[in-house]
Amino acid sequence: SISLAQEANSSEAIQILYQVLEDPSSSPEALRIKEQAITNLCDRLTEEKRGEDLRTLLTKLRPFFSLIPKAKTAKIVRGIIDAVAKIPGTTDLQITLCKEMVEWTRAEKRTFLRQRVEARLAALLMENKEYVEALALLSTLVKEVRRLDDKLLLVDIDLLESKLHFSLRNLPKAKAALTAARTAANAIYVPPAQQGTIDLQSGILHAEEKDYKTGYSYFFEAFESFNALGDPRAVFSLKYMLLCKIMVSQADDVAGIISSKAGLQSLKLFENALRDYKAQLEDDPIVHRHLSSLYDTLLEQNLCRLIEPFSRVEIGHIAELIGLPVDHVEKKLSQMILDKKFAGTLDQGAGCLIIFEDPKADAIYSATLDTIANMGKVVDSLYVRYHLDSEKLK
Repeated sequence: SISLAQEANSSEAIQILYQVLEDPSSSPEALRIKEQAITNLCDRLTEEKRGEDLRTLLTKLRPFFSLIPKAKTAKIVRGIIDAVAKIPGTTDLQITLCKEMVEWTRAEKRTFLRQRVEARLAALLMENKEYVEALALLSTLVKEVRRLDDKLLLVDIDLLESKLHFSLRNLPKAKAALTAARTAANAIYVPPAQQGTIDLQSGILHAEEKDYKTGYSYFFEAFESFNALGDPRAVFSLKYMLLCKIMVSQADDVAGIISSKAGLQSLKLFENALRDYKAQLEDDPIVHRHLSSLYDTLLEQNLCRLIEPFSRVEIGHIAELIGLPVDHVEKKLSQMILDKKFAGTLDQGAGCLIIFEDPKADAIYSATLDTIANMGKVVDSLYVRYHLDSEKLK
């Protein structure tokens, strides 16, 4: 039947594989064939993008799960959930599927499988921006896993918690969760993909704190891990590496990084992803946040360059030179004055900017302060000597 299914067209193959699963036989050979049929059926249904059928299949297989070892059950369940994830636009279906499996695993007392499905559910809830529910689920799960001391799963959960707190803009808790993930990872062997994920999250948190040099080193480590595995996340690591170079005004290094062997290999592997400018720049919240900061920096530099020749200039003229609305330019100039980026004032009645000359520091003040400091040292020395002489006379 399996051979017939491989040779048949898609619809006939799916029908044959369903018939194999309906066979009542439970001999070891029959169970082995059914496991193979489940794998083939998942592949076929994924190709046909039949997510609901995969969900129904998982429900139908519950009697079969009682006949096979728990480890194989966990592998099949996670495989079917992964198959649904390959179908675009099935986030809600995956959430529903995971919730159903959590209820079933609770009833069957399959703790090992339940914890992993709950971790997957928390990741899906975070992806769906249901942060409160995801955080509540993770808080309970992390306590349970720490009690059981399952370090490999604990690394995944701590990493997920770090990403969740970062999404909620709670950087202290995001850093604490990442530290916990690193501590757990140091005690066990961590697969390269998981280590790359840790490095990627570390780079993101350092970049968020404007420590772009340290962030770059972590992104580089993540890029090497993902690139060696052919993981699509390599393109994100490379993108963040280039972003860090730009943010520290080292844009000249960008061409060298891209033209390197690893950079070219990554670009060839993921050139389709890089063609999608909107997804890579505008829809990436991390890049978007740093580009906003870079935009402000470049705007300030351009405004300083434009007002440099003037002592008094109309705000409208500056707005015309830079090609931005007058109210936007006026607001930015006032902010720059308050931040002491240049000395000046806004005459809003006349609509002008008045630029002051940079005040030259008078050397007499620093010299006076040095003199007073030296006099203080002399007085202190005389005071100590006076007390020593008094003690000798007594």
